Amino acid sequence: MWKRFKRAMRSFFGFFVSGIENPELILEQNIRDLNDQVPRMNESIAMVRANLTLLERENQKYSTEVNDLTAKVKAAIQANRDDLAASYATRLQMEKQALERNRQQLETAKVAYEKAVNVKKMFMREKERKTQEAMSAIRDARRAQWQSKVADAMESFEVAGIDATHDEMLRKVQEQAAVNEARMQMALESVDHQALQIEEDAEKLQAQELVKQFKMEMGLVPPAPVSETGEAPEKTIGKKVEVK
Repeated sequence: MWKRFKRAMRSFFGFFVSGIENPELILEQNIRDLNDQVPRMNESIAMVRANLTLLERENQKYSTEVNDLTAKVKAAIQANRDDLAASYATRLQMEKQALERNRQQLETAKVAYEKAVNVKKMFMREKERKTQEAMSAIRDARRAQWQSKVADAMESFEVAGIDATHDEMLRKVQEQAAVNEARMQMALESVDHQALQIEEDAEKLQAQELVKQFKMEMGLVPPAPVSETGEAPEKTIGKKVEVK
């Protein structure tokens, strides 16, 4: 029962945390956390470097002391002062031991400093990589939010019935155009085109005859010959007949 209760509580808190998590804000906070670690890392490396510098100075000091005591031991022996030579030799032995310890510590400090520098280089590369990934993910998240808003807007247009109304109106216009075209076709088919052609030809012949009469009156065309049986009736166009 207790395990079931703990599992239920974990699932509840997990659901609550997942609901309030904002990936974009968390990535931005991760970038800030990475940047905040750089000063602390520099401070740690500075401490390692300071220890190395101190050991280097001690090494130089011990080396100088060893050289001085060695010279004093030799000088005391040459002066037949074995007592001084023994005293200097004792101090020399202690300085040599201190120098040896210093050398070991110095080697360890050098290795530690090199490792610290390498760790910083690796951290900076990893920091740069994670920062670039986070920035890219943030841009993708913002782009996804914008696309979601656009998609919601487009879906709202379709839900509002604009697309359906548009298609319906196009269909009605096309149907009306088809009906009008059919009516015009039926009207054209009901006209007697042959009769119209005959009337047009008759009008052309009549016009030609009128032109011919005008030319005859103007003397441009000789009059038609008179038949033997009788005179052809005279046609006048536009001439006044005098009444006696």
